[in-house]
Amino acid sequence: MQEEILAEGSYFADQRAAREAVNLAMPMIEHGMRSGQVGESGFLYIVVMDPALGPQQCDFQHAILYEQAVGDRSAWDADYAAFARDKARVCWLTGRDGHHVRHVSPHLLGRADPGIWGGVCLDGIVVGVAGANPWYDEAFAGSIACCLKALAKERALATPETPVLAADRAIP
Repeated sequence: MQEEILAEGSYFADQRAAREAVNLAMPMIEHGMRSGQVGESGFLYIVVMDPALGPQQCDFQHAILYEQAVGDRSAWDADYAAFARDKARVCWLTGRDGHHVRHVSPHLLGRADPGIWGGVCLDGIVVGVAGANPWYDEAFAGSIACCLKALAKERALATPETPVLAADRAIP
Protein backbone atom coordinates (compact mmCIF):
# COMPACT_ATOMS: atom_id res chain seq x y z
CA MET A 1 0.00 0.00 0.00
CA GLN A 2 1.38 3.38 -1.01
CA GLU A 3 1.56 5.92 1.80
CA GLU A 4 0.02 9.29 0.94
CA ILE A 5 2.52 12.13 1.12
CA LEU A 6 1.12 15.32 2.59
CA ALA A 7 2.78 18.55 1.54
CA GLU A 8 2.13 22.23 1.82
CA GLY A 9 1.08 24.07 -1.27
CA SER A 10 2.68 27.10 -2.85
CA TYR A 11 3.34 30.00 -0.52
CA PHE A 12 3.08 32.74 -3.15
CA ALA A 13 0.74 31.07 -5.68
CA ASP A 14 -2.12 30.16 -3.36
CA GLN A 15 -5.85 29.90 -4.00
CA ARG A 16 -6.38 33.66 -3.63
CA ALA A 17 -3.67 34.35 -6.22
CA ALA A 18 -5.18 31.76 -8.59
CA ARG A 19 -8.60 33.40 -8.31
CA GLU A 20 -7.04 36.79 -8.99
CA ALA A 21 -5.14 35.42 -12.01
CA VAL A 22 -8.39 34.10 -13.48
CA ASN A 23 -10.07 37.44 -12.80
CA LEU A 24 -7.24 39.28 -14.58
CA ALA A 25 -7.71 37.11 -17.68
CA MET A 26 -11.52 37.15 -17.51
CA PRO A 27 -12.14 40.29 -19.65
CA MET A 28 -10.30 38.62 -22.54
CA ILE A 29 -12.14 35.34 -22.00
CA GLU A 30 -15.56 36.99 -21.79
CA HIS A 31 -14.89 39.11 -24.89
CA GLY A 32 -13.89 36.03 -26.88
CA MET A 33 -16.90 34.06 -25.70
CA ARG A 34 -19.32 36.88 -26.59
CA SER A 35 -17.85 37.23 -30.07
CA GLY A 36 -18.18 33.54 -30.81
CA GLN A 37 -14.67 33.64 -32.27
CA VAL A 38 -13.22 31.32 -29.64
CA GLY A 39 -15.88 28.63 -29.90
CA GLU A 40 -19.56 28.04 -30.08
CA SER A 41 -20.36 26.39 -26.75
CA GLY A 42 -20.61 29.62 -24.76
CA PHE A 43 -19.20 27.77 -21.75
CA LEU A 44 -15.75 27.35 -20.29
CA TYR A 45 -14.21 25.57 -17.33
CA ILE A 46 -10.86 26.45 -15.77
CA VAL A 47 -8.64 24.31 -13.52
CA VAL A 48 -5.52 25.72 -11.88
CA MET A 49 -3.08 23.35 -10.19
CA ASP A 50 -0.94 24.18 -7.18
CA PRO A 51 2.59 24.64 -8.59
CA ALA A 52 4.19 23.35 -5.37
CA LEU A 53 2.22 20.09 -5.37
CA GLY A 54 3.37 17.69 -8.04
CA PRO A 55 2.70 13.98 -8.51
CA GLN A 56 5.50 13.22 -6.04
CA GLN A 57 3.75 15.15 -3.24
CA CYS A 58 0.09 14.19 -3.55
CA ASP A 59 -2.66 12.85 -5.76
CA PHE A 60 -4.20 14.93 -8.54
CA GLN A 61 -7.39 15.91 -6.71
CA HIS A 62 -5.44 17.33 -3.75
CA ALA A 63 -3.23 19.36 -6.10
CA ILE A 64 -6.17 21.26 -7.62
CA LEU A 65 -5.79 24.82 -6.36
CA TYR A 66 -8.74 26.56 -7.99
CA GLU A 67 -11.60 25.83 -10.40
CA GLN A 68 -14.08 28.15 -12.06
CA ALA A 69 -16.96 27.72 -14.48
CA VAL A 70 -17.79 30.44 -16.98
CA GLY A 71 -21.34 30.40 -18.35
CA ASP A 72 -24.48 28.69 -17.15
CA ARG A 73 -23.52 25.13 -16.13
CA SER A 74 -27.12 23.95 -16.33
CA ALA A 75 -27.02 24.49 -20.10
CA TRP A 76 -23.74 22.67 -20.76
CA ASP A 77 -23.77 20.33 -23.73
CA ALA A 78 -20.71 18.41 -22.48
CA ASP A 79 -18.78 17.88 -19.25
CA TYR A 80 -16.32 20.74 -19.64
CA ALA A 81 -15.17 20.36 -16.03
CA ALA A 82 -14.03 16.80 -16.71
CA PHE A 83 -12.33 17.87 -19.95
CA ALA A 84 -10.46 20.70 -18.19
CA ARG A 85 -9.38 18.39 -15.36
CA ASP A 86 -8.16 15.80 -17.90
CA LYS A 87 -6.11 18.46 -19.70
CA ALA A 88 -4.68 19.72 -16.41
CA ARG A 89 -3.92 16.16 -15.24
CA VAL A 90 -1.85 15.32 -18.33
CA CYS A 91 0.13 18.56 -18.02
CA TRP A 92 0.54 18.06 -14.27
CA LEU A 93 1.82 14.50 -14.69
CA THR A 94 4.20 15.26 -17.57
CA GLY A 95 5.28 18.81 -16.77
CA ARG A 96 4.56 19.73 -20.40
CA ASP A 97 1.91 21.56 -22.41
CA GLY A 98 -0.90 19.32 -23.66
CA HIS A 99 -0.32 20.24 -27.30
CA HIS A 100 3.36 19.32 -26.94
CA VAL A 101 2.50 15.99 -25.34
CA ARG A 102 -0.06 15.17 -28.03
CA HIS A 103 2.11 16.06 -31.00
CA VAL A 104 5.71 15.60 -29.84
CA SER A 105 5.53 13.04 -27.03
CA PRO A 106 2.39 11.00 -27.63
CA HIS A 107 4.06 8.00 -26.01
CA LEU A 108 3.31 9.70 -22.66
CA LEU A 109 -0.46 9.53 -23.21
CA GLY A 110 -2.72 6.92 -21.72
CA ARG A 111 -5.72 5.42 -23.45
CA ALA A 112 -8.05 8.08 -21.98
CA ASP A 113 -5.83 11.09 -22.86
CA PRO A 114 -6.11 11.74 -26.62
CA GLY A 115 -7.86 15.14 -26.63
CA ILE A 116 -5.69 17.15 -24.28
CA TRP A 117 -4.83 20.29 -26.24
CA GLY A 118 -5.84 23.22 -24.05
CA GLY A 119 -3.70 22.65 -21.00
CA VAL A 120 -0.41 24.42 -20.31
CA CYS A 121 2.54 24.00 -18.01
CA LEU A 122 4.48 27.25 -17.56
CA ASP A 123 7.42 26.95 -15.16
CA GLY A 124 5.46 24.42 -13.13
CA ILE A 125 2.20 26.36 -13.22
CA VAL A 126 -0.43 24.08 -14.76
CA VAL A 127 -3.78 25.33 -16.04
CA GLY A 128 -6.38 23.34 -17.98
CA VAL A 129 -9.22 25.02 -19.85
CA ALA A 130 -12.09 23.44 -21.79
CA GLY A 131 -15.06 24.79 -23.70
CA ALA A 132 -13.56 26.82 -26.52
CA ASN A 133 -11.63 25.73 -29.59
CA PRO A 134 -8.50 23.99 -28.31
CA TRP A 135 -6.14 26.74 -29.48
CA TYR A 136 -8.18 29.29 -27.50
CA ASP A 137 -8.40 26.96 -24.49
CA GLU A 138 -4.60 26.95 -24.65
CA ALA A 139 -4.41 30.75 -25.02
CA PHE A 140 -6.70 31.29 -22.01
CA ALA A 141 -4.80 28.73 -19.93
CA GLY A 142 -1.49 30.36 -20.85
CA SER A 143 -2.79 33.82 -19.96
CA ILE A 144 -3.98 32.61 -16.57
CA ALA A 145 -0.65 30.87 -15.92
CA CYS A 146 1.27 34.06 -16.83
CA CYS A 147 -0.95 36.13 -14.54
CA LEU A 148 -0.44 33.66 -11.67
CA LYS A 149 3.31 33.78 -12.20
CA ALA A 150 3.23 37.61 -12.14
CA LEU A 151 1.15 37.64 -8.94
CA ALA A 152 3.54 35.19 -7.27
CA LYS A 153 6.50 37.37 -8.30
CA GLU A 154 4.76 40.46 -6.94
CA ARG A 155 4.12 38.73 -3.61
CA ALA A 156 7.66 37.37 -3.43
CA LEU A 157 9.14 40.82 -4.02
CA ALA A 158 6.94 42.25 -1.26
CA THR A 159 8.10 39.60 1.21
CA PRO A 160 11.49 39.78 2.95
CA GLU A 161 13.82 36.90 2.21
CA THR A 162 14.01 35.62 5.75
CA PRO A 163 13.06 32.17 7.03
CA VAL A 164 9.42 32.04 8.05
CA LEU A 165 8.03 29.58 10.56
CA ALA A 166 4.89 27.82 9.39
CA ALA A 167 2.89 29.38 12.26
CA ASP A 168 4.02 32.86 11.25
CA ARG A 169 3.07 32.63 7.57
CA ALA A 170 1.08 35.61 6.41
CA ILE A 171 1.02 36.64 2.79
CA PRO A 172 0.89 40.40 2.21
